[in-house]
Amino acid sequence: MFIQKKKYYLIIENIKDINLNNIKKHNKFAIIYRNKKKLDKKEDLKKFRKSCKLKSIDFFIANNLDLAIWLKSDGIYLSSYNKSFRPLSQKKTGFHIIGSAHSQKEFYMKSKQGCEVILFSKLFLVDYDKDAPFVGVIKFNNFLKINKDLIPFGGINSNNINKLNQIKCRGVALMSEIKKKPAKIFSRLL
Repeated sequence: MFIQKKKYYLIIENIKDINLNNIKKHNKFAIIYRNKKKLDKKEDLKKFRKSCKLKSIDFFIANNLDLAIWLKSDGIYLSSYNKSFRPLSQKKTGFHIIGSAHSQKEFYMKSKQGCEVILFSKLFLVDYDKDAPFVGVIKFNNFLKINKDLIPFGGINSNNINKLNQIKCRGVALMSEIKKKPAKIFSRLL
């Protein structure tokens, strides 16, 4: 079964985590570069950014406004812990702000920070923390009544990806499955 959404947000920690040649659809994908450890070399990031631009893939940098501006990225991604309002100063230039939230409190903070899109986590149970709470399909659809720009994120894998068709969202965010089973996942996204 195929998953059809307007936008797919792919979160990577390293530019080697994804092969851009697997992305066939133009203007449907956004890559969020969220490296918490060691950044790739700036020149390699610049080449990667250029490749994204040529393929009409939006490119966001997580939590580093100076790097996002230097790379001329499409915008910045503000993690749930990021409380900075500094990116708002760039909004007038067509610079986009997206963020993530795990609770209603964080959701309201992201709204105040000017996030156009909020990745709301965790949709499903995650492998790395079996005790972590998750929202589920029905509750997520209820959250969409409050804000139609919420994007489900967390615990989405090849076993439960079909459930995304039950969610009335306009996009979806993926991270771990991009590294584990990229060809299988990309073949199911329209």
